[in-house]
Order: sequence, then C-alpha cells, then structure tokens
Amino acid sequence: MTLHYKKEDIIAAYERVRQRIHKTPVLTSALINEMAETKLYFKCENLQKAGSFKIRGATNAILQLSEDEKKKGVVTHSSGNFAQALALAARDLFVPAYIVMPDNAPRVKVDAVKAYGADIRFCKNTQTERVRAMEEWQQETGATFLHPYDNPHVILGQSSCAYELLNQVSELDNIVSPVGGGGLISGTALTASFFSPNTNVFAAEPKGADDAWHSFNYGKIFPSENPQTIADGLLTSLGEYTFPVIRKLVSDIYTVTDEEIIEAMKIVWTRMKIIIEPSSATSLAVILKHKAQFRDQKTALIISGGNVDLNRLPF
Repeated sequence: MTLHYKKEDIIAAYERVRQRIHKTPVLTSALINEMAETKLYFKCENLQKAGSFKIRGATNAILQLSEDEKKKGVVTHSSGNFAQALALAARDLFVPAYIVMPDNAPRVKVDAVKAYGADIRFCKNTQTERVRAMEEWQQETGATFLHPYDNPHVILGQSSCAYELLNQVSELDNIVSPVGGGGLISGTALTASFFSPNTNVFAAEPKGADDAWHSFNYGKIFPSENPQTIADGLLTSLGEYTFPVIRKLVSDIYTVTDEEIIEAMKIVWTRMKIIIEPSSATSLAVILKHKAQFRDQKTALIISGGNVDLNRLPF
C-alpha cells in the first residue's frame, strides 16, 4: 500500500471527531522523571471515552459512511477495546453495531459492549473463526465491516491523539507508543511526520508478541502466532495499511518483557494514581530499559488505555 495521506487528512479527521471525544490531559510526574532521568509527558488516553484511544478511529470511520451504510450498521470482530469503542461510537451516532467477540473475552469488556447497546455474537478464539463469524453476520445484515486498525479512516482517527498531543506539548524529541496491529503508532507517526518532523516516533512491544519487531526489521509482515504476553491489547499482527507507514516513519521498535511491563504498570498506578492497562505500560517500560537513549530529552508516552479486569490484576 502506498502512503497517500496528506496533512489536511489529519486536520480533517481531528475536526470530525473532536466534538465527540474527550481532549485527554497530559500528565507529568517529577518522581518518574527522576527514575527515568528525563522529562516525560503522559498522554492519558486511559481517560478517553470507552477507556482507550480506539474511540477516535471508530468515530472517524463511522462518520465517513454514507447515510445508507449508517442505516445498515457496522460490524467488526474484537476481543476488547475496539469492540467497546465501536459500540459506544455507533450508539452515539445512532448506528446499529454488530460485534463478534471470542468466547474467552474478558467479562468486563463483554459487559461494557452490552451496556453500550451493541449486539454480540461469540465464536472460538481463532482468527479464522472470528473472520468467518463476522462475514456471516455481515451477509445477514448488510453492515459495513470496520477493521479494528487496518483501515485508513481508523488510522486517521487515531492520528488525532498525536495531533492533540503536539498542540499540548511543544518541541518533543520523542513520542513512544505501544504497537499491536499498528493503528495508533501509524497514526502517531503520520502526524509527527507532518507537524513535528524533528520528533522521533518509537514503538513499544511485548517480547512475547514481537511480530511487529520482526516485521519492521525484516521488511515483511510476520503474523502474530501464539503470542504470550500479559499485554492483551497487543496480540494482533500488523496490517497492509499500518505496516508501510510504520516501516517508513517509525524510528525503531523496542521490546520489553512481561516483568518489565508489570513493573512499569505498578509505578504508574502507585506514583501517578491512574489506572492503566498492561498494554499502556509498555511505553514506560521501554524508557526505563533504555535510559541512555532518552536521557535529558522531552519524551511523550501515549497511555493507550485503562480497561483492566480488576479480578485479574498482574500484581
């Protein structure tokens, strides 16, 4: 896929979604700065509607549909944050939403999707089953499939997070964001390339699900096969739209262990008094692991979400 995005696309996406989402705060912690030996700025998408940045992409994608498509609704398959985001965005825009979820999806996420009024069907937790169930439902309803991340309108919606961030903190040296399927990091990298070209964008990934690291370093998409990590939001493979952006515009991808992720998560919970999910903690884990790389610079970390099952905390 060629990179055909323009600066105007990012501004248009932001203008489209900004009235329908929260402008999330940027927090700092003197204590964590001391530990990391640098200046850190936490962009708190854990305080976003539906608990993660995903509402941005879901909202932008729905708003790009025709009136006829909106009437027929939207369908997706997701085990968590995109399911919640699409359900809420669809409800707020009076669009039917059909969500396929794996039968082992966290109860807290299933309950949230139900509360937002979407219809749910369960399937076995394999990519093949998820796609099959989604396609069946799509045929029945005529709904438009919205991919959780590998969709240009979703990517542009996610870019609004970094666009907001760059207007909140000037002259950033670096932005570090988690990478799963790549919607957030590709939107972030696009935004930085247009509006802050001197800012490096780095991706943070769990060692137990390091398909993006392999894809980035070997120049082709490596599928995520049997990933083993506590960061349940980062289990998916890069897609045909996200991969080229990441390969061209991201400076590097760093991996961290689950132990390092848990330690970073604990630090944020105890020092900053905010709830973040394991996937979000990968960014701080990278900073703490590579202090020399980030020392005495201005670095923003995107806290991607805060949807945690309190009955399954890792500490």
